[in-house]
Amino acid sequence: MIEMPVPDQRIIAKRDDLAARLRRIVPAEQVIHTAEELKAYECDGLNAYRQPPMLVVLPDTTDQVSQIVKLCAAEGVPIVPRGSGTSLAGGSLPTADAVVLGLSRMKDVMDVDYDNRTIRVQTGITNLAVTGAVQPDGFFYAPDPSSQLACAIGGNIAMNSGGAHCLKYGVTTNNLLGVTMVMADGEVLEFGGSFLDEGGYDFLSLICGAEGQLGICTEATLKILPSAEGARPMLFGFETNEVAGEAVAAIIRAGLSPVALEFMDKPAIVVSENFAKAGYPLDVEALLIVEVEGSDEEIDEQLTRIEAVVAPFGPSTVKRSGNDIESAKIWAGRKAAFGAIGQLADYICLDGCVPLSQLPDVLKKTAELADKYDLKVANVFHAGDGNLHPLIMYEANDPDSSRKAEELGADLLRLCVEKDGCLTGEHGVGIEKRELMLTQFNERELRQQMAIKDVFDPAWMLNPAKVFPLSLSTPHLEDRRAA
Repeated sequence: MIEMPVPDQRIIAKRDDLAARLRRIVPAEQVIHTAEELKAYECDGLNAYRQPPMLVVLPDTTDQVSQIVKLCAAEGVPIVPRGSGTSLAGGSLPTADAVVLGLSRMKDVMDVDYDNRTIRVQTGITNLAVTGAVQPDGFFYAPDPSSQLACAIGGNIAMNSGGAHCLKYGVTTNNLLGVTMVMADGEVLEFGGSFLDEGGYDFLSLICGAEGQLGICTEATLKILPSAEGARPMLFGFETNEVAGEAVAAIIRAGLSPVALEFMDKPAIVVSENFAKAGYPLDVEALLIVEVEGSDEEIDEQLTRIEAVVAPFGPSTVKRSGNDIESAKIWAGRKAAFGAIGQLADYICLDGCVPLSQLPDVLKKTAELADKYDLKVANVFHAGDGNLHPLIMYEANDPDSSRKAEELGADLLRLCVEKDGCLTGEHGVGIEKRELMLTQFNERELRQQMAIKDVFDPAWMLNPAKVFPLSLSTPHLEDRRAA
C-alpha cells in the first residue's frame, strides 16, 4: 500500500494562526479550515487514498499566490497546488501538514491574439473553456483530455495532458508557449512567451510535466489553431483485441494521419453504449474510432484509404459517420466511458505507454493478468500513440479487492516498461506510480532528477511526497537539511 509521510504535529498546531494570516491576503471565505469543508479536498480522481489537508486557500491573482507562498515558505508549511482535482494519479493528494493552494477561482481569459494564434489565461480555467473562448471566431485549443469539461489548464501543464486528438496535434507541451510561475520562495518569473521558441535553456519543457514540483503556474500562454473545415469519425469492430491492435499499427505504418485513433474493448463498449446510446456494435470484442478532418473530399479520400488498410484484418463492423449528429454520438460514447464504468464499480485508471508494435501482445497479457487476479479490466485508450488506459474494476470497501487491484496495476505498468514503454503518458506519476519509478529509472537517474528539484525547491515544500520513491527522497531530504 502507498504510504504518506507522518504529519508534523507542530505545524498542524499552527492551523488557526496560519488561517488568520492567510485571511489578510485573501477574503476570509476563501480560506477553508473546518473539518467538514476540508473533506472536499481530501482526495482527487484517485479516490482510493484520502487525507484532509491542514488548510485550503483559494486565491484570485498571481500576486495573492506569491504572498501565500512567501508566508508558507517562512513558516515551513508545504503547499499542494490543485486545479480541479481530476488527477488520476494522486497528483493533488494533500498531506496532513500541507496547505492546498487551489486555483479554481483563477479562470480569466486575459488576452486573445488571433494574428499570432495565442490565448493568455489564468491556469484555473477549464480545458474546454479555452476552446469555448475562441470557438465563435473559428479557433480551438487542441489538447482534449476526457475530463476536459472539468480539468484545469494548470493541471494539464503539471501532468502534460493529452487527449484523443493528441495523435495529430500533440500534447500540452506542444501547445504551451509561456507561463507565469510562482517559485518556491514566492518570486514570480516568466518562462517562454507568445512565440514558438526562445533563446537559452528550454525551461518550459522542464516545467510542463513537472507535477507542481518546481513552481506554481498561475498564467499560461497557449497555442490556438484554426478549426478544421470538417471532421468525421468511423468505427471498426473486431473479433479480438489483438487483431484491433494489429490494425492500429498498420494504420500508422501506412503513413496515414488520422486526427484521432481510439480503442475500446468489449466491457467498455457495452457500458458506454448503455450509457450514451452511441450506436456502438455490441457483437464485437474491440472497437476502433478513427477520425479524420478536412474538406468533404479530403475526408472521404482519407477514410477510404484507412478502410483499405484495415480490410485485411477482417473487421466485422465498418461504419462511417454520415452527419454531425452521428459524429457527436460516437464521441459522446467514448468521452462517457470512464464515467459510465464508474456506475458499475470502483476503478483504477492507469496510463502506461507502449510502442505500437507491442499493442497486440500487451493487450493479450493484460487479459491474462486480469484473470490471474480474478478482476475485470476494461480498456479505453489513445491507440494512435500507444497510451493505454486499462480500467481495473474492484470493490473499494473490500481490503482484499483493493490490494489485488493495486498489485494488478503495478504488474500492468511493469509490463509496459518491459515492452520498451513507460509508466505514464499523460496522468503523471503522483503517488500512484511513485514507488514504481525504480522500474523505469535507475537510482542515479532519479538522483539527477531530484537534483533539479533541489534547484527550484531547495526545501522540498512544493507538492510533497509525490513522484520520487520515498526510499530515495526521504534520506535525500534529511541529508540536505542536515547540511
